[in-house]
Amino acid sequence: MQTPRDVLTPEALAMLQTIAKTGSFAAAARALGLVPSALTYRVRQIEDALDVLLFDRSSRQAQMTEAGAELLRESSRLLQDIDAVANRVKRVATGWEPQLTIAADGLVARPVLMELACAFFEQNPPTRVRIRDETLSGTLEALTSGQADLALGVSLEPGNIGGIQSLPLGSVSFVFAVAPHHPLAQGDGPLSDDEIRLHRAIAVADSIQRGGGLTFGLLGGQDVFTVPTMQSKLDAQLRGFGCGFLPEPMARPYVETGRLVVRRVARASRQANPRYAWRFGGKPGRALQWWLDQLQSPITRLALLERHHH
Repeated sequence: MQTPRDVLTPEALAMLQTIAKTGSFAAAARALGLVPSALTYRVRQIEDALDVLLFDRSSRQAQMTEAGAELLRESSRLLQDIDAVANRVKRVATGWEPQLTIAADGLVARPVLMELACAFFEQNPPTRVRIRDETLSGTLEALTSGQADLALGVSLEPGNIGGIQSLPLGSVSFVFAVAPHHPLAQGDGPLSDDEIRLHRAIAVADSIQRGGGLTFGLLGGQDVFTVPTMQSKLDAQLRGFGCGFLPEPMARPYVETGRLVVRRVARASRQANPRYAWRFGGKPGRALQWWLDQLQSPITRLALLERHHH
């Protein structure tokens, strides 16, 4: 006996669509250039393999059962998928990658990343794009482990990892910020480590899969609330849950409207010099090359670090 896989061929699915469209076996047979008995036999083969009735035989018209209607709905989707796969394969043969994965650090402005993705999709590429949220050393690890093709916002010294090429994205300064109702919001002078240590710090978890990862700005003995993203760190500090350093461009609109207060600190303030990096092995695919071309623009690089808000 034949299995569903044997009988559910694109040709058979197209035949069922023709029967539904013409409304009768006889009309469908004429449209397909078959004798009616051959058409009936093929439908029976499908019904036997699926162990269901697809058509109500008591009607003179080709009246579909509920099971038949469901198969027809699914067959439309399957035939569209087959067409889409054929188109994708055709395009991939022209140098486009099937998938491009971008690891984006919390320092990278998500609205600008979305605008770039939108411009990429306007090229109508066959490439599927996946964006991964990463933090600190997890951003680079996603690239070196082969889980990402492009990493934005990595902490990396030029040329210190084989097979990885990188260029500067720009620089980001950090500010020590608290909500106006936080105890550290009051005062003028620079805050000492001893003063800061008495209050809970908000930290972003390093998204590295193996190893301890990195932390910045935490003091020994300090209570810590760890959150998964830079956006959730900002949210926690706006709510007054704790204190900590935030990228200045991300904090700026909240400082301007009084929802965050910036305090000077006695220790040296942190400056990051993130880079963008990609795995280098011959000529990049057309999708990666498109993104690298955009990143050559100083305006785009600046926007990726500055424009965190719409």
